[in-house]
Amino acid sequence: MTTITRECSWAEQRGLPKYGQRVAQTPRIDSILVNPADLSASLLAVVTTVLAGRGSSEPVTIDDVSLDRPRNRDHGDWSSNIAMKLAKPLGIAPRELAQEISDALAAVAGVASVEVAGPGFINIRLDAAAAGALAKTIVEEDAGYGRGDLYQGVTMNLEFVSANPTGPIHIGGVRWAAVGDSLARIFQSQGGIVTREYYFNDHGAQIDRFARSLLASWAGEPVPDDGYAGDYIAEIAARVVEAYPGELETVPTREEVQEVFRAVGVEFMFADIKKSLHDFGVDFDVYFHENDLHETGAVDHAIERLRELGAIYEADGATWFRTTDFGDDKDRVVIKSDGEYGYMSGDLAYYLNKRERGFERNLIMLGADHHGYVRRLMAMTAAFGDKPYYNLEILIGQMVNLLRDGKPHRMSKRAGTVVVLEDLVDAVGVDAGRYALVRSSIDSQIDIDLDLWGRKTNDNPVFYVQYAHARTRAVARNAATSGVDRSVFDAALLTHESESQLLGILAEFPRVVRQAAELREPHRIARYSEELAGAYHRWYDNCRVTPLGEDPVADVHRTRLWLNDATGVVLRNALGLVGVSAPERM
Repeated sequence: MTTITRECSWAEQRGLPKYGQRVAQTPRIDSILVNPADLSASLLAVVTTVLAGRGSSEPVTIDDVSLDRPRNRDHGDWSSNIAMKLAKPLGIAPRELAQEISDALAAVAGVASVEVAGPGFINIRLDAAAAGALAKTIVEEDAGYGRGDLYQGVTMNLEFVSANPTGPIHIGGVRWAAVGDSLARIFQSQGGIVTREYYFNDHGAQIDRFARSLLASWAGEPVPDDGYAGDYIAEIAARVVEAYPGELETVPTREEVQEVFRAVGVEFMFADIKKSLHDFGVDFDVYFHENDLHETGAVDHAIERLRELGAIYEADGATWFRTTDFGDDKDRVVIKSDGEYGYMSGDLAYYLNKRERGFERNLIMLGADHHGYVRRLMAMTAAFGDKPYYNLEILIGQMVNLLRDGKPHRMSKRAGTVVVLEDLVDAVGVDAGRYALVRSSIDSQIDIDLDLWGRKTNDNPVFYVQYAHARTRAVARNAATSGVDRSVFDAALLTHESESQLLGILAEFPRVVRQAAELREPHRIARYSEELAGAYHRWYDNCRVTPLGEDPVADVHRTRLWLNDATGVVLRNALGLVGVSAPERM
């Protein structure tokens, strides 16, 4: 299990309220603002003071005073709608309350101006020194910049991929590999204690079909009607024969030969899956075997627990789970009339097992064809006395299409019928493959143009972002050669419009990461990275870190080196959250 050592948040270090914490007293507001967290804390302090002056006990948290970046930068650096939120409970006009808050906020060190706009928006502009100070903060925090405490200490089980060990991972599972691993990284950045888990389905008819397919390949027979095709079947069958200590021809019965292919073939197939995922940058903390649920009595244990809770009944010779009491459209069989376990029995046991292992939040990532599972699984969660969509969440991912020359990519020769992980990596590489899969919202179907993602040009999004990072490192190397170092930092020198834009985007990174965690949307990190890369490239075109010709090194060059390096830190941190490398050179 991966754990994150608890670190004090920025707010805790300064004695300010953390996210969601009620305010007991007014915090100090005389420190220079360097990032949105500072500004939010100061705004919270001002609002708390204003409310107290009006005799109000209306509770306000740091979340209530969230800041937005105005689309039109002429409206300022940051905007808040807190006055409109509080006006009605206080029985006051929004603009009147906004003006009162603005007057107090204007006295905060680092705020250049505050104005009220529209129905009660508060637009805030920072002075150059306050805005520019962020660059130094980012460099000093380094890998810590962007981290938060949204899920501090929360145990989280993230189950994804979980492809049956009957063939290579198809492209749908590959999307979950990229998205799931990115989500795990993002949750960890927010203090979550995350376990990546792979549910190994080794108890079912699909394994029988796999074993029969291997046996048929070895025996030179046609693929069974319900079997698996593809070159990998012959490859696995040959490896089983090579590993078997003896001659399979001497095994007495066909059933015993099939059992050899089942036991050994599944091991080989799953080892191949693990290696493919590892090479893709995805490793799991737990590989959970479905068969263990049946062999250890966990299925019976789960059914008995539900029986004690009054959610199990007998009818028509079968045992039923009364899921309609918890919002499902029909009750579900858990033990059939022939004594065999129903399909849902394993789900009951697996969920209860996770809860008994101590996981507070459990997320399962399923394919587009699993929408019908959500209602029954939420009914199960409620029946166990848990909170649906909190203790258990189901994320549904949509289809992925690979295109070549604008047309659907050919089927995989190795897999026979589907495009698999190796096809994507062979075509564009690991970084481009992961980035392409993470870049779009999981609830949207995506087309991946292999020609585009394989290019080493700026129209390839991952190249564009990685090139920006490599450029920050090249600038730093050139600066060292030219005698520019970080011995001086004067934020007031960062006055160019492109510097203001770059600093504004850098300031948003912690909030983007938090939102990506809250909304389960790692694509926000990728899109942010592209926005940051674009702002950096524009700044690079306008502001020099090294002096021209024989010009002397000045403090503005030294200060800009801080900004250059801060951008490199954030690009590196952002790429790391989606499992993509940040190259030093390209």
